[in-house]
Amino acid sequence: MSEAERGMIDEIAVDATNLYREEIFTDLKVATIRRLAPILPDGSDDPARPVIFVGQTTLMSQAGPVPVQCPIEAVSLEEAMNGFPAAVNQAVERMVEEAREMQRQEASRIVVPGRDTGPGKITLG
Repeated sequence: MSEAERGMIDEIAVDATNLYREEIFTDLKVATIRRLAPILPDGSDDPARPVIFVGQTTLMSQAGPVPVQCPIEAVSLEEAMNGFPAAVNQAVERMVEEAREMQRQEASRIVVPGRDTGPGKITLG
């Protein structure tokens, strides 16, 4: 291992001010909800920070399975379950919009024949 690699490993540290206990809930069909409860370094609850809920599912597309992960605005597991469909829908809408934007950017690239690539070659500018 090089000195640079050892230095990077030596810099790795646990952020004791940002610890969470993770619990996972699933319906064994389509929904997985992670509850991240803030804790103090001694493992006790940290009431000064909010609980975080994250939804996860996998959707099938023509290209195969697409994993979807999304934050869920909720203060309880029940609220997270009720908010799961809307949160997944918003995440999918964001993914579709990002894909469309990538397609637009790719379509707007200018093709410049022979630019710094030698005779007969084409590059994307």
